[in-house]
Amino acid sequence: MTLATPPVPGSGQWTDARLLYALEEVVEKELNRHLKVAQEWMPHEYVPWSDGRNFDGPLDGDPWAPEQSKVTDIGRIALVVNLLTEDNLPSYHREIATRFGRDGAWGTWVHRWTAEEGRHGIVMRDYLLTSRAVDPVRLERLRMTHMSEGYESDGWQSMLHSVAYVSFQELATRISHRNTGHQSGDPVCDRMLARIATDENLHMVFYRNLLRAAFEIAPDQTMQAVRDVVVDFRMPGHGMPGFERAAAQMAIGGIYNLRIHHDDVLQPVLRFLKIMEIGGLGPDGLKAQEELGLYMDGLDGEARKLDERLAARRARIEARKEAAGS
Repeated sequence: MTLATPPVPGSGQWTDARLLYALEEVVEKELNRHLKVAQEWMPHEYVPWSDGRNFDGPLDGDPWAPEQSKVTDIGRIALVVNLLTEDNLPSYHREIATRFGRDGAWGTWVHRWTAEEGRHGIVMRDYLLTSRAVDPVRLERLRMTHMSEGYESDGWQSMLHSVAYVSFQELATRISHRNTGHQSGDPVCDRMLARIATDENLHMVFYRNLLRAAFEIAPDQTMQAVRDVVVDFRMPGHGMPGFERAAAQMAIGGIYNLRIHHDDVLQPVLRFLKIMEIGGLGPDGLKAQEELGLYMDGLDGEARKLDERLAARRARIEARKEAAGS
């Protein structure tokens, strides 16, 4: 990797424009690697079309009813959250196109990422409607409400914050899709979400490697960005209607909770970056590194308490079942 121009003289800080230029070569390398390993797949091949039939309305089909769904209750909740998250792709595209630009290797990646992500919403919606997994009227109304609100990142203005955020968010999305598939109760759904999760993992690797390169160029600023993102992390779908209740149900159901967030999302990326071993930091970078370590320790403690509460809840449920059966 060829490091480009130094920080702006007298400022001690890299501007976004100079960072974008300095990382262009890394983006091109990672883009070429991604294109070699990414496998083409067709959304229509993962949809059980033979299960489909008309809904009520202009085509005089059958109205939807919950008993038509093969998917578990927690699976339906998570599938709606996951699909509504994917639906906001136009807003996400605007965010990264604004941050990263639409020219050169950055622009090629932005458009390629958007095209790949577009398949996820297509196949999930086709599956949900064809298999009658969820109420189509409610789903469409939620989509309209959610997309009408749009999406904006959590006040993070720098491109380093954006790179840090997606490094964790892509992995979080992969985990959410994968766990939803496992608990959906439908092998067709599980296979579809496994295919989506593979894409999300490749996207995570791209951004994670880019974040590693950013540490080599601007370690203090990158450490601060990672600290900010980890401490204030929220999933991109947090603004959708009913998200908090759905997130709580997904936490209880083991699809995505604090333990999963700590162990399967934050820790793998931080370990890859060897975040606590990075040296050569100035006062601001050292402070951010220390705060990050303290936060992760605290989060592990919170996750342990949640584990205990969930275990106690499961024990109560089992006890009630045994009492009812005796």
